[in-house]
Amino acid sequence: MTLQEQIGQLLMAGFDGLMPSPGIERLIREHRIGGVILFRRNVESPAQVAALCRRLQQINAEVSAVPLLIGIDQEGGMVMRIEDGMTPLPSALAYQAAGSVDDCRALTRIGNAELLALGININFAPVLDVNNNRANPVIGVRAFGEDVDTVCRYGLAALEGIHAAGLAATAKHFPGHGDTDTDSHLGVPRVGHDRARLDAVELAPFRAAIAAGVDAVMSSHVAFPAVEADPDLPSTRSHAVLTGLLRDELGFKGVVFTDCLEMDAIAKGPGGTVGGAVDAFKAGADVVLISHREDRQRDFLAAMATAVEAGGIAPARIEASVARILTLKRRVPDWRALPADPAPQLRTEAALALAQRVQNQAVRRQGRGIDPSKPVLLLTFEVRTRTEIDEVAMGKAALMRDTLATALLAAGVNVEEIALPLAPSTDETAAALARAAEAGQIVCVSYNAVLQPAQQAMITALPTERLWLVAGRLPYDTDLVPQAAGRLAAFGNRPAMLAAVADALLH
Repeated sequence: MTLQEQIGQLLMAGFDGLMPSPGIERLIREHRIGGVILFRRNVESPAQVAALCRRLQQINAEVSAVPLLIGIDQEGGMVMRIEDGMTPLPSALAYQAAGSVDDCRALTRIGNAELLALGININFAPVLDVNNNRANPVIGVRAFGEDVDTVCRYGLAALEGIHAAGLAATAKHFPGHGDTDTDSHLGVPRVGHDRARLDAVELAPFRAAIAAGVDAVMSSHVAFPAVEADPDLPSTRSHAVLTGLLRDELGFKGVVFTDCLEMDAIAKGPGGTVGGAVDAFKAGADVVLISHREDRQRDFLAAMATAVEAGGIAPARIEASVARILTLKRRVPDWRALPADPAPQLRTEAALALAQRVQNQAVRRQGRGIDPSKPVLLLTFEVRTRTEIDEVAMGKAALMRDTLATALLAAGVNVEEIALPLAPSTDETAAALARAAEAGQIVCVSYNAVLQPAQQAMITALPTERLWLVAGRLPYDTDLVPQAAGRLAAFGNRPAMLAAVADALLH
């Protein structure tokens, strides 16, 4: 490879559109970039995603013998970029509620085999963060548990499932994003524990995954003062973390990916996204993720070439990363051997049965069920602004599909639904409470109410003797109304899990 081609392998880029954009095609043809990351903006249907992946690989094959890595965040539950037409996967935290490590392994294998059928060859999963901070706004149900043992048991089962499907797996978010109360999409979180605590908790699942042969590790934009002397420096930019800790001490020999460098923790730091990307490579990353803007993607490639020419980066360092990337690419299945039509491999009867059984078993109910012969007022707190960890309903048809209304109506329950934002206004709260005062049965689907004061205030004002609270994401919401007639933890509000909630409410 030329130096330019080697530098191209270090970039995984994102783009807008359901087929390759002119920008991503230029990056592939002109710069031989190493990979592409897909988001919901690239998804219409499984058939379309399969066509997109095949076309990306075809474009690349016209200029390079080295295939693309095509990655996605398909964790399950609330972070599942391809949903319609695929076997529904629960959030990670739901597996421990359902209680079967074997089911976690089997269902993860099914979901990832479906990804491979579409042409995706690396999943940015499993999440190995220990969710031991209830105020964490970004991990929560994305973690497999709140203690090391649970995360290791279920996280390694998920890792085995990904590998069994033939995909590369990525342990994230190293060295751990669980004990934070800041979203790194918006700022720089800090984990201030001493090294002994980090070894016992945060690092333990990653150490286990490395021993189990995980292909890749994704760095977090979280500061760890016990490892990095600069208390404000995110791990992604820290040589002490990515090289000293991950490579030298833990012995990881696979590929290190950064989390997206357009997140505020990096983009608003010194040098912005491009400076952060170069710093991340110097720190020990192999592949940098720049998921949105072509100008930043191109500027990174130019900045790397300039750094090499100026002597700031040794060619041997680039060669070492490229060698690791090529080793990973040799391990993933050949895209040309994938089926032309993925449909027969998706949503099989057995897969759907297992998925629904796991999600039914995961719902935790305290108290009695509703009376299906009486009307229900359904209050749904809904996401109206999409983020990388929150999916938004698009239009009324999607809203009805994604709430409890459809499942309850199908069971013959008379339902009136009021949809509310995550932080309702004073007027919205007053109107909903006035209607609730007249209702015989109230089912309220919360969404991280423990992190939303206005939502929390409204829920605690509802008449508890006629209230069934469904925690639609964080299970901790159920603690808000201990006297409610019923409390259910759903670990997510996607359609399959809400169907399980409806079943739990009715029986």
